[in-house]
Amino acid sequence: MAQTGEVKNEILSSALELIGNTPLLALDRLWTGPGRILAKCEFMNPGASIKDRSSLYMIQNARKTGELQPGGPVLEVTSGNQGCGIAVVCAVLGHHATLTMSKGNSVQRAIHMEALGADCVRVPQVEGTYGNVTLADVKAAEAEGLRLVAERGAFYVNQFNNEMNSASHYFNTGPEIWRQTGHRVDAFVTTVGTAGTFAGTSKFLKEKSPKTLCYVVEPEGSEPIQGKPITKPLHLLQGSGYGCVPNLFEFDNMDGTVSVTDEESTYYKKLVGEKEGLYVGYTSGANVAAAVKLLKSGKLPEDAWVVTVLYDSGLKYTPVPEELT
Repeated sequence: MAQTGEVKNEILSSALELIGNTPLLALDRLWTGPGRILAKCEFMNPGASIKDRSSLYMIQNARKTGELQPGGPVLEVTSGNQGCGIAVVCAVLGHHATLTMSKGNSVQRAIHMEALGADCVRVPQVEGTYGNVTLADVKAAEAEGLRLVAERGAFYVNQFNNEMNSASHYFNTGPEIWRQTGHRVDAFVTTVGTAGTFAGTSKFLKEKSPKTLCYVVEPEGSEPIQGKPITKPLHLLQGSGYGCVPNLFEFDNMDGTVSVTDEESTYYKKLVGEKEGLYVGYTSGANVAAAVKLLKSGKLPEDAWVVTVLYDSGLKYTPVPEELT
């Protein structure tokens, strides 16, 4: 009688093993062609966004170098998603996380972070409104964060300047996309916040195929990468389009930019839900809008595959009663 092989279980050891290796989904119902839109489903990470990847990579590197000691406190300035990712990682690895965030960012993110054992300090806005966060608002959250770093002696993650942010996408996101497409990526397009996703992923894809075209998505009226003056600092793309060129950004791997309005972002956010059954955030809507624009522009081959990112869950943006904001 033939011997049966050993049965192996598929039990994971922690939530950290849920980070990355997200599916690449063809949005064929939303866009029937010509060409194809392929979307990386980053909302499927345990913290419900792509920021889980860089959170894990930055924290692990800090532990490896000794910048972060076992059980040591962690602090970061966030628009919400990075904070949620850091809260996931710190919960598993045994670090207490404190996150400073503008009150203009959705309160759901603060609820999410605190549910994971982190403290979220919501900093009053300087000039924005709830749902619309400006660079000045981010600077206010940063100032409070730096004050707390000094006060508590915490490890400061510093996502906007931490090269491990970009490295996480160079060593993980880019290779995943390359593998999942069978080594075919005609174009890659994404919004920019810290620029980690664009910098790391575009660098990897360009190294694999110099013919791959990489585009940045900017909210209309806040397009510094395109070199335009800022005329609309208030827009719906939380965590993106801060009105400055991020320190991690690399122009060498950029082939162009695509501007997207709030209305277009909202329309495609809604369409992703109605056509593909996925509830995603505004940056995801902007990415899909930009992919559609590129496929209509004539800049790509007619049968082009455009890869973009569904950054986070729409549950992070659900409107709340005014008294909670």
